[in-house]
This record gives sequence, structure tokens and C-alpha cells, in this order.
Amino acid sequence: MVLYHNTRCSKSRETLQLLESKNVNPEIVEYMKEPITPGDLEEILDKLDMDAIDLVRKKEAIWKEEFADKELTEDEVILAMIEYPQLMERPILVNGDKARVGRPPEDVLEII
Repeated sequence: MVLYHNTRCSKSRETLQLLESKNVNPEIVEYMKEPITPGDLEEILDKLDMDAIDLVRKKEAIWKEEFADKELTEDEVILAMIEYPQLMERPILVNGDKARVGRPPEDVLEII
């Protein structure tokens, strides 16, 4: 299992604590420090069964300033999240061919 984790995000920290309380110790990817590739993000989106736009944190200032008023393709949304990783909803737990966004944190329990 892999947890795409942002240490500055309270929901991300809560999700990690919840997993640890269940004796689940996923590999941690701090995607704000270790950039995700477009291919990895596409794979995650497939496992989430989600379009890229649905993974975007639309209240982030950078989204409002740079992207909100544009018609973007799927690839352009993915590249925006790669360039500005804070735009990506978090945390995300990947387990095999399934993934869940930890909002609320308990949602990740569906795939462990």
C-alpha cells in the first residue's frame, strides 16, 4: 500500500494515524517533496475511477488565479496538479488496483 501524504494537511495526518491504529503501515510518498509523474497520477486516477478535475482542490488560490476560468483537457488538469501539487486532494491511499481519497479519513478503510 502507498499513501500519498502531505505532512502539513490535518486530514492526511489523521488518515496516517488511523491506518497505523489498524496496524497498517503503508509506504509514504510525500508528494509535495517527491513529485508525482503524469503517468503515476493517471494510474492513481484510474484506480480512483475519477476524472482529474474531480481530484483538484478548487478553493486553492493558485487554481482560482491560474486555471478556474479556463477550459482544460484531462491532460492539462493532470499537468497543473504535477506543477502545483498542492492542488491535489489528499491523502490518497493506493492498495493494488484500488485507491481512495481520505476525506473523511475513514474512507481509506474500504480498501485495506
